[in-house]
Amino acid sequence: MSSPQHSQTLEPWVAVPGEIADLCRPLLGEVAEEMIEEIQRGVPEYARPLDEEYARMVRLAVEGAVRQFIDLIGDPDASWEQVTAVYRDIGLAEAREGRSLDALQTALRLGARVAWRRLALEAERHNVSRRVLSRLAEAIFAFLDEIAAAATAGYNEARSQAAGELEHRRRRLLDLVLSDPPASPQAIAELARTARWQVPQTVAAVALAERGEQRFAHPALPPDVLADVNRREPCLVVPDPDGPGRYRMLENGLREWTAAVGPTVRVEEAAKSLRWAREALALARRGVLPADRPVRCVDHMPTLVMFKDEDLIRLVGERRLAPLQQVRPRHRERLARTLLACLQSGFNATEVASRLHVHPQTVRYRLHQLEQLFGEELYDPDIRLELEMVLQVHLFRLAEKDGRADVIALKDPRRSAPPPPIAAASRS
Repeated sequence: MSSPQHSQTLEPWVAVPGEIADLCRPLLGEVAEEMIEEIQRGVPEYARPLDEEYARMVRLAVEGAVRQFIDLIGDPDASWEQVTAVYRDIGLAEAREGRSLDALQTALRLGARVAWRRLALEAERHNVSRRVLSRLAEAIFAFLDEIAAAATAGYNEARSQAAGELEHRRRRLLDLVLSDPPASPQAIAELARTARWQVPQTVAAVALAERGEQRFAHPALPPDVLADVNRREPCLVVPDPDGPGRYRMLENGLREWTAAVGPTVRVEEAAKSLRWAREALALARRGVLPADRPVRCVDHMPTLVMFKDEDLIRLVGERRLAPLQQVRPRHRERLARTLLACLQSGFNATEVASRLHVHPQTVRYRLHQLEQLFGEELYDPDIRLELEMVLQVHLFRLAEKDGRADVIALKDPRRSAPPPPIAAASRS
């Protein structure tokens, strides 16, 4: 708080004649006592008859304020240090006890009213002019503003310290929950208590990446979500991720982020959830998975598994897709796309044609070529899933290599329809 003596010409107590201080000083004890009684009647939070230490602090604050005001009337250059420190400490105490400043502000107003009433009576008794009384009133309420500002500064300082400490504990808790090997439930429970976090039954880890080079604001998320977006690999831990509205909450709160939500797990398995979330995030940033909203790992597990070891898929693909090397490169990709669509559509020529935007007869012609190239393997149930997986990765890599925007949407191979016999496929 800036000291009033730095701008004396603007402070109202400078205009009050110094002799008023001599009139008021003998009343200090009585005025302080009346102020305390009025405050305790009007503000129940300050009425603690059994708490001697608290009563002593209230008296110290009130007497100190009255003495400081009288000293300022007598000497506008009097030091503010002691009374400012007292009221800053009061603000600190109010914040640490979890109260708002409302009670303190009410107490200050009541005290100022009592002080004005008693000092005005004394001034009138000594025939002080109305002009001086007016200046005295202005000085009292300006002084009230000054000590209220000191209390507010202390209050805000304590709140800031508490918020910083709580944030530090929650970051430590996030590290503990995500530790691998997992921390003990007791260690998590103890730190969760000090971090004001209720340990849930299940969690999901969320991996984050900013969408651009500019720094974005902290995600707008509820306080039960543990978050640290300032670390090298930003992440969250979301309690009860399958509860009503939880995904929508993430969708709304992470609009400025690319995000991937790991599988729902028990708290002690949070590191596993984060590992899969980071796998999904990497694929989302690469374009393999859609990134317009938070990616849920559970919706893309086949893709995550397929891309977990691309080298293995590539090596298997070189063997499984070797027959395609017998045709021209440009036609090779058309056949590959047709084969993937057939595998995903149960070799239904009409559905494949709709998906590829070609005529059904074109599909039948290509399918005949594929049967000539792959033979019985084309419909072997033991090979079919393998073929579908290597085709998806193969076609994506081709599109990625060429920098094309028409990258295929990877389809869950578990949802593919069963294949019909060769003869039925040929007739379709």
